[in-house]
Amino acid sequence: DKRVAPAIKVAKPKVLIPVFPGTNCEYDTARAFEKAGAEADIFVVRNLTEQAIKESVDAIEKKIKESQIVMLPGGFSGGDEPDGSGKFIVSFLRNPRLTDAIHDLLKNRDGLMLGICNGFQALIKLGLVPYGEIRDMRDDSPTLTFNTIARHQSKMVNTRIASNKSPWLAGCEVGDIHSVAISHGEGRFVATAEEIAQLAANGQIATQYVDFDGEPTFDIHCNPNTSFQAIEGITSPDGRVLGKMGHSERKGCCVSKNVPGEKDQKIFESGVAYFK
Repeated sequence: DKRVAPAIKVAKPKVLIPVFPGTNCEYDTARAFEKAGAEADIFVVRNLTEQAIKESVDAIEKKIKESQIVMLPGGFSGGDEPDGSGKFIVSFLRNPRLTDAIHDLLKNRDGLMLGICNGFQALIKLGLVPYGEIRDMRDDSPTLTFNTIARHQSKMVNTRIASNKSPWLAGCEVGDIHSVAISHGEGRFVATAEEIAQLAANGQIATQYVDFDGEPTFDIHCNPNTSFQAIEGITSPDGRVLGKMGHSERKGCCVSKNVPGEKDQKIFESGVAYFK
């Protein structure tokens, strides 16, 4: 069990939600966190001038140090052009000051990070998943690439909880199945067989695309990007960082009422509860 008790308990954990050019899921994300009992802080990163970028770096560094959670929401940063989705986020967060602040959050302050869709793309290209730290990537490092169908996919899919050893998944049981919205053109998880085996052994494969019988599948109707081993989400080794493609924030009593299945993965509630 990789879950560990947080060193700092707070009545209302603060969640930093940076908004980059192309981000479009910040309001749904903030609403989900606030409903779960957190204080959401949406900050728009400005990049029109060199001075604006510097001011944004200064502000984000300060806000990371004041937050318990950093969440990278979905969208289409960089216009979602070929091999470009998430790359502005990656470039921005590789600023040495922001890298140090994130490492301090995760390694010294028992903080958490979450990335969904575009945010997951950024997390994996930074190395925060599956390695738990920002590092240089190898040519064969795990990544997210173009859907096999070679176009954007937008639909509801079924995903299965494969491991709940992350604080983000403490409210789930292994085997739970949820109906989740996906919307992406580059969501195909690829990695070497050796790395996937290691992720599985460490309990870092968080969620998988499944068929209507609840079995992980390569069928494009259920695994919309034909991800290796049907992987939809992975975590860092200690579970503090979770990245996933499905939009878990798109939930509510009147959302997708015509689609059967459980929609709420309790991700936001679990992340908030970690600090209480």
